[in-house]
Amino acid sequence: MLNSLLGGFATYSRLKGSNDDDWADRCNHLYTVLLLALFSIFVSTGQYVGDPIQCWCPAEFTSAFVAYTKYYCWISNTYYIPMRDVIPSEIHWRESKEINYYQWVPIILLFMALMFKIPCIIWRVFNGASGVSLEKIVDLTAATQIGSPVTRDQTIHHIAIYMDRWLETHREYHWNVIVRIRQKIAKFCCFFCGKREGTYLTGFYLFIKMLYVVNVYSQFFILNAFLGHNFYSMFGFEVVENLAKNYEWRESHRFPRVTLCDFQIRQLQNIHRYTVQCVLPINLFNEKIFIFIWFWLVLISAATSGNFLFWIYRVVFRQNRVKYIKKYLKITNNIHTIADKKLARRFADQYLRDDGIFVLRLVSKNSNDMVLSDLVQELWRIFRNKPHIIKDLPEETGRPSI
Repeated sequence: MLNSLLGGFATYSRLKGSNDDDWADRCNHLYTVLLLALFSIFVSTGQYVGDPIQCWCPAEFTSAFVAYTKYYCWISNTYYIPMRDVIPSEIHWRESKEINYYQWVPIILLFMALMFKIPCIIWRVFNGASGVSLEKIVDLTAATQIGSPVTRDQTIHHIAIYMDRWLETHREYHWNVIVRIRQKIAKFCCFFCGKREGTYLTGFYLFIKMLYVVNVYSQFFILNAFLGHNFYSMFGFEVVENLAKNYEWRESHRFPRVTLCDFQIRQLQNIHRYTVQCVLPINLFNEKIFIFIWFWLVLISAATSGNFLFWIYRVVFRQNRVKYIKKYLKITNNIHTIADKKLARRFADQYLRDDGIFVLRLVSKNSNDMVLSDLVQELWRIFRNKPHIIKDLPEETGRPSI
């Protein structure tokens, strides 16, 4: 019974998500979101199921007074003063030392998870405007790895025909000054052009990559503001330095376990002010969680930035896409002469263009080179069989039979 209920949800394919992105994107919108959600659930359990705070109250306090003190000090903000220091008498100085984050840790973790998910949501919502279903293409090509040879060849053929219709449909068939200017710009920058220039998917994907980079770096500033000490950016270095010097884990003033709480009780016209000492056991876990998050963010920021720069390099230098296509045409033994090499350049630059190469790169990252080689070979065959291509072919290339 339990397996039947959980079977539709607890599967790797559902956890993995769609295949219309690469590993760096999944590290952001899948694994990081899952990690932050688990931390949020863990902290919420400690706060709302367990007992997140305990206070040392005066002897005259009844059990009702003790419960009131605990609730009050939890929902209000406690403040931290080391044991060796004297508690100042100025109320405003105590208020300036208040710790105001521990109640909101689950919410801020969920907010961080949402920010990591937003670029993925934008990508999934708007990439369909290109006119092609990336998810379907990648899923079909990935499924051919375990299918029979006949089914595999049929699937590759159908995908190639689908891509050919997409590539031919989204071309510019009207020629004027504006169209020519847009095509000139498309040769140098894909961000300012559209799907008829063959740069919509590529430019939009680079924009999403940039959102991932901006988001992961902005997390440090958000946590600096949330924790209220403007220290989180260097938190990991402080932890490593402390362990290197002392060879032990010491209590951090960033996440204190023992704090102080001030509150007033009105009795008729008299107001009594009390200062109690409280223990925040939840900060023992908060500290470890935010240390892990710091190192995780550093790792993700480095991977995301490197991946973004790598995609920029692929797109900006036009010879990269020609080399990419020639590699797979050579694997399938489709390039023999100099004329074939020139036609391969035309195949990459004028037929596939940026968006076609982008789709093939996604297929490669979610399947294998064997599947992509077959798909490129099938697209190459369709391309060479087009009437205007056959008319332009020199005799030495050998005209394909239709």
